[in-house]
Amino acid sequence: MAIGLFAAMAGAILSPAQAAPPAAHFAVATEHSLATEAAAEILRAGGNAVDAAVAASLAIAVVNPSSAGLGGGGFMLIYQRSEGRAHAIDYRERAPLGATPDLYARRGQLNPRLSKRGGLAVGVPGEPAGLALASRRYGRLPLARVAEPAIRLAAEGFAVGPHLAREIARHRDELATVPELAQVFLDANGKPLAAGSRMVRPALAETLARFAAEGAAPFYEGDIAADIVTAVREQGGVMTAKDLAEYRPVERLPVVTSYRRWRVLGMPPPSSGGGVVAEALQVLAAYRLSDLGFGSPTYLHLLAETLKAVFADRARYYGDADFTQVPLIRLLSAEHAAAIRARLRASAATPARQWGSLEAGADAGTSHISVVDAQGNAVACTSSINTAFGSMVAVPGRGIVLNNTMDDFSLRPGVPNVYGLVGSHANAIAGGKRPLSSMAPTIVLQGNDARLVLGASGGPRIISATLQVLLGVLDFGMDVEEAVRAPRIHHQWLPDRLAVEASLDPNVTASLARRGHQIVPLEDGAAVQAVELVSTAGGRMLRAAADPRKGGSALVE
Repeated sequence: MAIGLFAAMAGAILSPAQAAPPAAHFAVATEHSLATEAAAEILRAGGNAVDAAVAASLAIAVVNPSSAGLGGGGFMLIYQRSEGRAHAIDYRERAPLGATPDLYARRGQLNPRLSKRGGLAVGVPGEPAGLALASRRYGRLPLARVAEPAIRLAAEGFAVGPHLAREIARHRDELATVPELAQVFLDANGKPLAAGSRMVRPALAETLARFAAEGAAPFYEGDIAADIVTAVREQGGVMTAKDLAEYRPVERLPVVTSYRRWRVLGMPPPSSGGGVVAEALQVLAAYRLSDLGFGSPTYLHLLAETLKAVFADRARYYGDADFTQVPLIRLLSAEHAAAIRARLRASAATPARQWGSLEAGADAGTSHISVVDAQGNAVACTSSINTAFGSMVAVPGRGIVLNNTMDDFSLRPGVPNVYGLVGSHANAIAGGKRPLSSMAPTIVLQGNDARLVLGASGGPRIISATLQVLLGVLDFGMDVEEAVRAPRIHHQWLPDRLAVEASLDPNVTASLARRGHQIVPLEDGAAVQAVELVSTAGGRMLRAAADPRKGGSALVE
């Protein structure tokens, strides 16, 4: 049975406390070696998994600023093993109070670019408030200590990594038009900084030092808040000081789903990741997937058809649960899963229209961190500024790149966003509303232990990638590194295309095409960061895997 839960409160009690921790060491997986080392430094200093996740998040803001940072937001899923409790912190950005459904209409015509770049694209940042809350409520070390690795990286400098170098080169022309960004990411001749180049971020170091000393307050009511508002409004935005002053992160109950002998924890709305992954698992639970063979045409066809169905539900029903009723109980019910299975065809792809249509008229950033500490506590944390370099709006003198999360709203029902995702009125723009997200931080419990901790970056591909790695480990017995590296597919209902990674066996791809799937290349696939607890002849041990698709870094110690 699946249980869908969400509320503006914390502390889902999942199991009684047990005395023995699952392992005598820790494991970390992030998208950058310096973020992984920041987390490890804090764990060695006596911090817990939450401290490590906060440290890694701040480090990512320094070394991978195209993906995430203090100008963005995210979700943190926490499992406290000794107490058997799970917590879900929502620090997703909010629409400014002055935002309206016609925010991007000009002379009756929708101008989608306005939701992607410039001041109107910026949602109220949540990352400073969310990380400060997590540290204060669930961390062990002072925030000042937790922030030290990131401050040091920003002040002393670091070598530009391959991922950041690619994003700088890809967006060089846009970066050159913003003096604050050009100064950081381009050299004196206006050329993109190459991998291995030294980058120093003194302005961000000062901002992080303020965060370490004062917490989130200056970002919402102090001088940094004033600078954020000025930067947004000078670029045409509607954000006000009141928007920042009224922002609060929200603690919610996680989505809890039974899958075979495991319990799967995920984020509730406005993240769609937890619910959509859970719905897919309910559909797939009726099949003996291990008999089909991992990567076989039959398995991938079933997976593609399931993704098509659950992404259709995502588009139709999901939004900010504070503004719209998301029918999670029904979507995660056995009856709904059976109804989906009844419409699947074993030998042919179902057309997208079979799963309904939306009411007529009505590339990517993101970063994920997975941590398990020596006491068995686990954190899955995903944060983002949405697409690469967000809105391309920088806060002068602060080192902050602001998000373009407003594009995650449904600009109009049926109109796709930058990821090709469509939505309904449930995800329409409204003042103070949080836009729907594909972020899917996930923790799988086996008994009282965190069996698997994972999540990804990569827009809607986060959901399909997280699901495939989870199935690889749980159903097919793959080790976590093998599951992370395996070829993937992606379907999101609309557009009605099955995206396939080039590393998939060409014979399998051809078989899927013969079943009626329109095959397209899956490029810039999601990057999964995962930690697993395994039992061996010598006892239990932790393993970690970082996705090579984004040059990630994993450490077990």
